[in-house]
Amino acid sequence: MPPLNYFVVESPDEVGRVAYERIAGDVLQDLDLIKVVDRLHIYVDPKMPIFVAAGLLRHMPRAIRIADFANVNRGENEIVLDIGDETYLAPLLQKLWSIYGKEHVDQPDRFTVVLPTGMAGDEDLDRLVVADPSETLYKDVIYALQYIAPEGFKVRRQYIRDGKFYYVASEDTLPTDIVETMVVPLFEKMGVTL
Repeated sequence: MPPLNYFVVESPDEVGRVAYERIAGDVLQDLDLIKVVDRLHIYVDPKMPIFVAAGLLRHMPRAIRIADFANVNRGENEIVLDIGDETYLAPLLQKLWSIYGKEHVDQPDRFTVVLPTGMAGDEDLDRLVVADPSETLYKDVIYALQYIAPEGFKVRRQYIRDGKFYYVASEDTLPTDIVETMVVPLFEKMGVTL
């Protein structure tokens, strides 16, 4: 596993600590999250029982706009989108259909989409957001933490916003002050405030 800028697993059980360090590293690598997770601090105590993970993302992927993968050519009667990368074609069509109506969106081939001119919003077409990879990234990070947490720890609390995330899980009911007592100190150890 390429090193994160900060990666610590704490546990009163040394054998468990080593095992969770390996598990966390493998899961992050398998889900290709090593590139996006900058810092991660995990605390596991099987006797309490509690699992707490707090971390920071390296950078948030930016939203994908039409101009990122297509040329917008405006003519007198139509706007032609020349698709350079088909990766976002399906979400593009879904977005255009919802904005302009299916009957106004023509796709003569897989690299061309034609719209009539004079439709509301067509002046900002090249800035239209087609996909937001951060939404998928958030789900992937939470999924990874669910996978890393001990089996049976079904009571959980999770948070991910502005590049910071935490995940708390237990077999028992979580105290209402769990964020203040266990999560905030982990962020402080990483040199970050929540």
